[in-house]
Amino acid sequence: MVLGAAGVLALGDRWPWPRIGASGSDTPEAAATASIKPVRVAGSDTLRFGETLGQLLQRQGLVPEPLVALLAQAGLDPRRLRAGLVVQFGRLAEERSPSEIRIRVSRDLRLAAWRGDSSWTAARQPIVWRREALRLDGPIEYSLYEALDARIPDAVLDGESRVRLAWDLADIYAWSVDFNRDIQAGDRFTVLVEREVSEEGEVRIGRVLAADLLASGRRLTAFRFEVPGEGARYFDAEGNSLRRAFLRFPVEFRRIASGFSRSRRHPILGIWRRHQGTDYAAARGTPVVAAGDGTVLSAGWQGGLGNQVEVRHRNGITTRYGHLQRLHAGIRAGTRVSQGEVIGYVGSTGLATGPHLHYEFRINGVARDSRRLDLGPGDPLPAALRPRFAAERERFMEGLHGDRRVANSGG
Repeated sequence: MVLGAAGVLALGDRWPWPRIGASGSDTPEAAATASIKPVRVAGSDTLRFGETLGQLLQRQGLVPEPLVALLAQAGLDPRRLRAGLVVQFGRLAEERSPSEIRIRVSRDLRLAAWRGDSSWTAARQPIVWRREALRLDGPIEYSLYEALDARIPDAVLDGESRVRLAWDLADIYAWSVDFNRDIQAGDRFTVLVEREVSEEGEVRIGRVLAADLLASGRRLTAFRFEVPGEGARYFDAEGNSLRRAFLRFPVEFRRIASGFSRSRRHPILGIWRRHQGTDYAAARGTPVVAAGDGTVLSAGWQGGLGNQVEVRHRNGITTRYGHLQRLHAGIRAGTRVSQGEVIGYVGSTGLATGPHLHYEFRINGVARDSRRLDLGPGDPLPAALRPRFAAERERFMEGLHGDRRVANSGG
């Protein structure tokens, strides 16, 4: 069963502005007689290459100058319009020219203009997105992305949304799961995620509300919870944060080119020696982030490791990031960095055969295998927040594993 219970979480079919073409005293049709509903005709036109908005409006039988100026006052920049822009029009059946104009300027905003008795009015109209909770589940045979891509049809989530969902889940479990090494036959995923549907029928991925992952025989749950003053974070069933002091991986990588080893033949020097870090193969220019909060000890050229950043953390821990193409702006010795902050970009400077990140994790100067370290438990929720968390957890658990709808507030 790939798609489980789907329920509406929020937002009904109420518009925060007068819907053009709807009935009601606040709409442009208020002057129409109550006994005979006017027939409305809808249509659209597309901005052509090298054409201005004024020329398009003129083609529709409108006087362009005042309308372009009015739309500009509402926030439209006519100079930034691109060929292919679709402009929607509406008119009464007996009208020769449109009396309504709609221009979609972003995924969350449209500009609208309509003609009253003697003049035009323009307004910004936020796009209403209705949220639905979807339960998705299935086996993981090779990779999380392949599992999501194979099990979720385009009608539910398009390819771009499936990719984002895979990355969102990887980020949530970044401190506890190596999706390149830990996936085994028999592993499964169950995720409760919001799908947002616009009033015009578009679909996009929303927030991950909860997840239940079986990886290498371990069951790992995650629940989204709003912490006052800190925003949304993810916690396990006991209310412990999934966030740890250090990220397991400081870069989005394609594969592990070389692991931590006591003896490895250097690909360039040809000699056998210790490899005191992990090499993550990634596309040139991929952002590299700080694995944990700390202070930059050094930043710049470091011989065989090329461009390198070394960060000092608490408790005698340092991390090193080598072979960088370049450092991020502002990264220098003494700079304070936060976990997840970009410090450089993948390259092949120094003694490297191709673009990759050389990452070292040292405790009191001794190199350790970062992939095998126990990153410890996450910080627990304060006692005062635990009753509210428990209620949220139970609601999400019902969505993950129950047969009933998560919620239904209309819409």
